Amino acid sequence: MQLSINPDWPRRGLYAITPDDADTKRLLARVETVLRAGAAWLQYRNKHADQVLRDQQARALQPLCRLHGVPLIINDDWRLAAAIGADGAHLGKDDGELTVARAALGRGALIGASCYDDLALAQRAVAGGASYVAFGAFFPSTTKPSARRAPTGVLRDTAQLGVPRVAIGGITPDNARSLVVAGADLVAVISGVFDAPDPAAATRAYLACFAEPTEEDRR
Repeated sequence: MQLSINPDWPRRGLYAITPDDADTKRLLARVETVLRAGAAWLQYRNKHADQVLRDQQARALQPLCRLHGVPLIINDDWRLAAAIGADGAHLGKDDGELTVARAALGRGALIGASCYDDLALAQRAVAGGASYVAFGAFFPSTTKPSARRAPTGVLRDTAQLGVPRVAIGGITPDNARSLVVAGADLVAVISGVFDAPDPAAATRAYLACFAEPTEEDRR
């Protein structure tokens, strides 16, 4: 299935994932700081919210993302993404069939799939219509401390898939560079940005990891 990502959306950079925050006004202020600093994509994720709050927060984030030219991706729930006209959805292994989500959201939607450390799963996801694939956790994660670990080699081994590769799991500005050099197009982060003393500075620090690799990086 041949898909294309909106050319107005960046294909590299920081993929910010929202923290669990029940205060919608505060969440919007936190997100705006990160978007202003240059985050490329935003995923709305709130594991503690009920459906009413999730709908409210997702709808509130949508105009903010459009203002900054950043796609809004809904975690887990492609039906919510379809209901509000979000730019896409991210699906884990228990979040339904990717082909069904693609049919519902349309060819232009940005649909991602969690592939953990599994090349075959990534290949099936792309064949089923994934716009991007996500691998990890690459490092110990405070958000998912029991998440299975992925080797950096999975990023190198999936270059032929032809879609952006997202790295996730315990990523900091100090270790993100190694993942970018290995082939990550985006690094997905929650606490590393939103729990930082200065989220804007943290965003810029992640973005600095995407500078062109040097010969030393490649060794």
